[in-house]
Amino acid sequence: MIDFAATYDLGGPPPGETARSSIVFVHGTRLTRSCWARQMADLGRRHRVVALDLPGHGAMADVPFTLEGAAQHAARVIEKAAGGSAIVVGLSLGGYVAMDLAARRPELVRGLVLSGATAEPVGLRATPYLALAWAMDRFDGPTLDRLTAAFFRARYEPAIAEPIIAGGFWSVGGAAALRTLLGQRFAPRLAAYPGPTLILNGTWDVLFRLGAGAFAGAARRPTQVRLAAAAHLANLDRPTAFGLAVERFSATLDRSS
Repeated sequence: MIDFAATYDLGGPPPGETARSSIVFVHGTRLTRSCWARQMADLGRRHRVVALDLPGHGAMADVPFTLEGAAQHAARVIEKAAGGSAIVVGLSLGGYVAMDLAARRPELVRGLVLSGATAEPVGLRATPYLALAWAMDRFDGPTLDRLTAAFFRARYEPAIAEPIIAGGFWSVGGAAALRTLLGQRFAPRLAAYPGPTLILNGTWDVLFRLGAGAFAGAARRPTQVRLAAAAHLANLDRPTAFGLAVERFSATLDRSS
């Protein structure tokens, strides 16, 4: 049986002790909540912050990934740990989960931040998802994990890379999650969400940057920000700028409430 409290990390003041919005972070494929360590530290100075593991990953590795199940888990985390309402920040896979959650349970989502999640996984645009799922199946776990760890150590400073490596890489759950997305359309789910949306992509994340306009057109209250010199993992490539963009988005919502 999964220990629910072990599936997420908490930081910052409790919801009742701050007027600022709670923020919930949802990670990308193969990663865990550890990829948000920098944002948890920075934004946790003023906000209640929560980072969760998705099904098939980390503490939820034994739970098969389904989109509905992932959204339900995120909803429960918001209800139990974030005061019942939060800005939901989703990276890659986490962004698709966040859109599904926002469509299903809009009352839980104070605002939506999508990073690396503005491309519909259909037709030719599904090719990167298929290729990544194939690679996860093709290479044995230890070999792929070593290559991935080497990538993170080469690209990022130890304060960013080491927590991610310690969290592990979850290829079985990651491949299953990617296949779940295939053929599904998410812009209609975003259109069903009545709240504000920040689309936050790196300028080097070409596939998702090019799709951002269509998602902004579907969102009811969209804002777009592009982070220079950032690729798909924008929260790692430009951690300070990423956090500031989320902080500004939150401040706008908090002033209007």
